[in-house]
Amino acid sequence: MSLVHSLVHVTDLSVEFGDLRAVDGLSFSLGQGAALALVGESGSGKSTVASALLGLHRGTGARVGGSIEVAGVDVQEASEGELRRLRGAQAAMVFQDPLSSLDPYYAVGDQIAEVYRVHTRVSRRAARARAVEVLDRVGIADARRRSRSRPHEFSGGMRQRALIAMALACEPRLLIADEPTTALDVTVQAQILDLLHTLREETGMGLLLVTHDVGVAAESVDEVLVMQHGRVVEHGPVAAVLGSPEKPYTRELLSAVPRVETARAPSEASDEVVLEAKGLRREFGRGKRVFTAVDDVSLAIHRGETLGVVGESGSGKTTLGRMLVGLLEPTAGEVRYGGHARVGVNPAVQMVFQDPVSSLNPRRSVGESIADPLRARGERDEGRIRARVRELLERVGLEPAHHDRYPHEFSGGQRQRVGIARALAADPRVIVCDEPVSALDVTTQAQVVALLGELQRELGLALVFVAHDLAVVRQVSDRVAVMRRGRIVEHGPADEVYESPRDPYTQQLLAAVPALDPVVAARRRAARRELAVV
Repeated sequence: MSLVHSLVHVTDLSVEFGDLRAVDGLSFSLGQGAALALVGESGSGKSTVASALLGLHRGTGARVGGSIEVAGVDVQEASEGELRRLRGAQAAMVFQDPLSSLDPYYAVGDQIAEVYRVHTRVSRRAARARAVEVLDRVGIADARRRSRSRPHEFSGGMRQRALIAMALACEPRLLIADEPTTALDVTVQAQILDLLHTLREETGMGLLLVTHDVGVAAESVDEVLVMQHGRVVEHGPVAAVLGSPEKPYTRELLSAVPRVETARAPSEASDEVVLEAKGLRREFGRGKRVFTAVDDVSLAIHRGETLGVVGESGSGKTTLGRMLVGLLEPTAGEVRYGGHARVGVNPAVQMVFQDPVSSLNPRRSVGESIADPLRARGERDEGRIRARVRELLERVGLEPAHHDRYPHEFSGGQRQRVGIARALAADPRVIVCDEPVSALDVTTQAQVVALLGELQRELGLALVFVAHDLAVVRQVSDRVAVMRRGRIVEHGPADEVYESPRDPYTQQLLAAVPALDPVVAARRRAARRELAVV
C-alpha cells in the first residue's frame, strides 16, 4: 500500500518509558475505509501504539521514535495546534472504559455538542442538534430525550454507544477503538461490533481496533497484526492469520481461545447433592421502588460437578451466587447445604470474585489475606498458618516466597490465583466463581480455567461458574442454567443447552458469540439482524 493512499502510515515506531521499550520497530499502513486489528495480550504494546497515533504520549516523558503519519499529518513533527485539529476532526478514539471518558456531571448530549463546537465553531443550538443526530445514528432510542441524561443513567452498552457518537460527531476519517467491548455482555458486544461494521460501510472511515480478544478481531476487521513484547509477530489478512497462522505465538494465542462448539470432557460428578437453592428470591429497595433481582430460582449442585450460570448484566446471576455463599440473605426461599437449611456465611461454600484487586486488601500481604479463613476457623499457631499458606500458594502455581508480597506486585492472573488460594484455605466443598476470568487475557484465562479443573478433580469440589462468556462456560460446565431478568429460562446438560437451545433468549446469546472464522462471523452478523428476543 503506497503512502499516498494510506490513511495511517507508521514506520519503525518505538516507544520507551524509562528503561522499558513498550513498542519496538513497528511498521504498518491502513488505507481509507479499511480495518486493522492490533491483537495481543496485556503488555504487548498495542494500546501504546494507539495512543502514539494521536500524539498522546507527548509531554508524558515517553520517548517516541520512528515516523507516524495520520490523515496527512506528521504526528511527530506536528505543533500542538495541528494535533488538536487532528484529534476529533480527522481521527477519533473510543476508550475501553466509557465511565472514565465521560464527565459524570454533564449531560451526554452537552458533552458531544462541546466536542463538535471545538472543531466546527457552530452555534450551541446547531451543536445540540448534531449531538442528537449522532446519538440517533448509533442506536440510542429517543435520542433527543436521552441526550439530556447523565452517564450514570446509561447502561454500559449505551455509554459505549455515546462515546462512539462523540467520536463520530466531526465525521473523522479514522476511528481508533481501544478494547471497546471488553467490559460488555456478549449480546451488547455483538451490537457494538455490528454498529462499527455498519458505520464503516456507511461512512468509509478507517478502523483501528485494539483488542486481546481474537474473536472480536474476526468479527470486525480486514487485517490482523499480532503483537508480543512490543513487536510484530504476524501480520496479514484476517482469514489467513486466524485460519492458518504461521507463527507459534499466534497458534498459541488461538489455541487458548475458548470455543462455544467445544464440549467439556465428562467429569466425575456424583449423585450426592451438596448445595441446593429452593425458591430463592431477592428484592432490593422498598415500596414502589422494589426491584426483584432473583425470582423463584431452584437449583441443585452435585459433588464434583460444575454448574454454569450464564446471563447478561442485570440477569441476577451474581446475586444468586452471593446468596449461595451466604453473603446475601434471601427475601424468600432457602439455601440448603448437605440437606439442611443454612443461614449466613458457610465456610464450606467459598467464593472467587471477579475483580481480585478490589477483593484483596492492598495494605496487607497476599499471605495474610490467604490466612484469614484459617484464623476464622480458630487456628492460632502462626507456624502452621504460614506453612499452610505457603502450601496453598504452591498449589495454585505461585511461589511460596510470594507470601509477603502485596497485591499490586502481581499480574491479574496471579491475583486471581491468590483469590483461589484464599477460597481453598477454608477446605470448601463448593466454590462459587463469579466472573473469575472476564478481565483476563485468553492465555491467562485458559491457565486459570485449567487450574480450577485440576483442583476440582483432585479435591472433589463442586463449582458454580457464573459468567457472561458462553464459550468459557461451555468449556467448564457439566450443566448450564441460563438466567434472564432474575429467572432461569433454560436449564439442562451443557451439550443440550448449547446444541439444541429451546428458549429464544438462549438462541440470541449463542448467536452473539464471536466466531473465529470471518465468513461465519459475517453469517452470524446477518442472522442477528433477523433474530429478536421474544
